Amino acid sequence: WDQVTLTCQGLGTAGATTWYKDGQRWEQEVQDKFTVTESGTYWCDRSGMGRIPSVRVLNDWLVLQVPARALLEGLEGDMVTLRCCS
Repeated sequence: WDQVTLTCQGLGTAGATTWYKDGQRWEQEVQDKFTVTESGTYWCDRSGMGRIPSVRVLNDWLVLQVPARALLEGLEGDMVTLRCCS
């Protein structure tokens, strides 16, 4: 579990930032940054701004996919598109 810090940006007072997790009020912070310690869907609300779009944070295994051709036929310096899936 890597540390993830969310930042609430927008107009309004940073001291009036409220964080929500999975539909419930999570924490009242005096700053616009919040360190996540659990999986969930988070969003913030700043005074006068309303709800900011949410972000989903997972503590899950990730699979990095690489095209087989890149591994079999690729040369050093070739561009490769990687895909990350959970």
